[in-house]
Amino acid sequence: MHDSHPKAPLVNFPVVISWPVQWGDQDAFSHVNNTVYFRWFESGRIAYFERLGLGTTISDTGLGPILASINCNFRRPISYPDTVHIGTRVTKVGNSSLTIAQTIFSERLQMIAAEGDSVMVLFNYRAQKSTRVPDDLRSKITTLEGRIP
Repeated sequence: MHDSHPKAPLVNFPVVISWPVQWGDQDAFSHVNNTVYFRWFESGRIAYFERLGLGTTISDTGLGPILASINCNFRRPISYPDTVHIGTRVTKVGNSSLTIAQTIFSERLQMIAAEGDSVMVLFNYRAQKSTRVPDDLRSKITTLEGRIP
């Protein structure tokens, strides 16, 4: 995984990573299995959180993101060999949640292959309940997005 220069359809995404399609990502129908797209989305979200300085491990505060919902619109099948570019952006900051939009662009097809969105909740793992998105995190998102989501 590495940060890449966005392809034209991904220019509005502040975080874009590139990922090589693996032979083993394909299923019996010789295209990437649908579950793999969700792993790619996850990798994009993790890269986004890392850019915000929000680690994937629980800090001293016990706070961290947790996935509340996710969906994907599969537009075109992807097969090996290929490289996908995964764009990630926050479209809404709620009281305790972030709505995230993602797009997967196929290098080989030169087209968008999938689009999805998810809702992440800021979760207090010690108290086992959601918590308000802190102001400093809201500010970091606004800076990274270049706008107020």
